[in-house]
Amino acid sequence: MKTAFVFPGQASQFVGMGADLYNSKSIAQKYYGIADELFDFSIKDLSFYGPLLELAQTRVTQPAIFIHSMIVFEELKALGKLPDMVAGHSLGEYSALAATGVVDFKTGLELVKIRSEQMQIATENNSGTMVAIVGLDYDAIQTVINKSVIGGVCNIANYNSSNQIVISGDVQTVHSTMLALKEAGAKRVIELSVGGAFHSNLMKSAGEKLKKALDSTAFKPPLWPIYSNVTGTATTDIKEIRERLYLQLTSPVLWVNSIENMIKDGAGIFVEIGPGKVLQGIIKRINSDVIITGVSSAEDLENPEWN
Repeated sequence: MKTAFVFPGQASQFVGMGADLYNSKSIAQKYYGIADELFDFSIKDLSFYGPLLELAQTRVTQPAIFIHSMIVFEELKALGKLPDMVAGHSLGEYSALAATGVVDFKTGLELVKIRSEQMQIATENNSGTMVAIVGLDYDAIQTVINKSVIGGVCNIANYNSSNQIVISGDVQTVHSTMLALKEAGAKRVIELSVGGAFHSNLMKSAGEKLKKALDSTAFKPPLWPIYSNVTGTATTDIKEIRERLYLQLTSPVLWVNSIENMIKDGAGIFVEIGPGKVLQGIIKRINSDVIITGVSSAEDLENPEWN
């Protein structure tokens, strides 16, 4: 039975994240030190002490989660706990990238810095929102979107499970689509408290500088297959990895496809690496027969809950 490491994305942050690791692990002190040299604000202080409103800003959240996830991964690696395959949800794909050795920690953090800053700028320049839909499947939601005559930006952003799909786009179009989805039979339609319309065409401007950074960054072949958000399939090809990271900004996160393909390829244990338990809940809704656990804290590292 193979082990899959999965890395969380934005919305997994919480005030206090990483503090216990920093107080007990030298790698945490090293990684937060590297961040202090790259950023003009203290990710460490915002992670440990907040306030949550500032920690939740895209330019802060993404590097904060990446750093936390990589500290946990390095500690597991030191214990000899390694995966057979990896995937990451949105931002988490960059954690997966670094974990499997395509880039080192500092290079990964530099890419995340560019990505998060450009996404925040795109958010500030475009009025967008995201909405979670419960009770309609992917095809039904896509049909509603396709029938829209408003003409604005609205598309599926996250395919988290058959019963939880997120749409993204400009405010007017998304709000109109919310009404249409209710009429089509959605049980719940919930507007999310997010920074902007992630994984939609409103993020297109963020891709320009990110693509330049990806193209100029030296990638190494991954130690383990990476399951891409854009396709839900595995790859070890450097060119494909680079291209999929760029496309990811404006494409849906096909998380269901990723998890189902990992299971098809032998994964029976899924370990969430990083803050929170968001992915554990999502994976349980996709397939409750697999073993699902997570490592987020120094205490979790004392006794990893899988063989």
